[in-house]
Amino acid sequence: MSALDLLTEGPAAGPTIALAHGAGAAMDSDWMNDISAALASRGLRVVRFEFPYMQRRREDGKRRGPDRPPVLLATWRTVAETLAGAGTLVIGGKSMGGRIASMVADECGVDGLVCMGYPFHPPRAPDKLRTAHLQDLRTPTLILQGIRDPFGTPDEVAGYGLAGTIRIHWLEDGDHSFKPRVKSGRTLAQNMAEAANEISRFAEALE
Repeated sequence: MSALDLLTEGPAAGPTIALAHGAGAAMDSDWMNDISAALASRGLRVVRFEFPYMQRRREDGKRRGPDRPPVLLATWRTVAETLAGAGTLVIGGKSMGGRIASMVADECGVDGLVCMGYPFHPPRAPDKLRTAHLQDLRTPTLILQGIRDPFGTPDEVAGYGLAGTIRIHWLEDGDHSFKPRVKSGRTLAQNMAEAANEISRFAEALE
């Protein structure tokens, strides 16, 4: 596989949503399949790809940690360049994939950014923030975050001084993957559908 092996679904026309996977699961994990199908059913063209370390895992079956930041950033730049010029382009992804996208969004001149479960800090390490570049981000941004996400809760995020271009939509009782507790009376399917609806509205407003 190469860095430009893209998995595409949805209509050929309309906004394109390019999505990167999180640190531990491939682009065709159940979660990535579910959110991509939900977005495609709402009229969005969804394009997925894998970072080099995940491609190597697919080839040899060996689990390995993410590539170094320069490799991750370069991969996103290549994907954004490949998809540029075909209409509205929104980049983003799950956790790490969305974080890396947020670091190149302004540079690549994309129309929008979507982060699903942004890792504002490592779990149980709220002092190790990953937010410096989010304070002056120019790209219109939507962050979908579970209220119980250990990578950043509403009370924590409220004090980060994020750029005015960023809107955060909180998903009821959701964890890092939007999954609520049974006792909440909420289901993962409901939170995933709500996330897809918000992303669809966000992308359509950019056209």
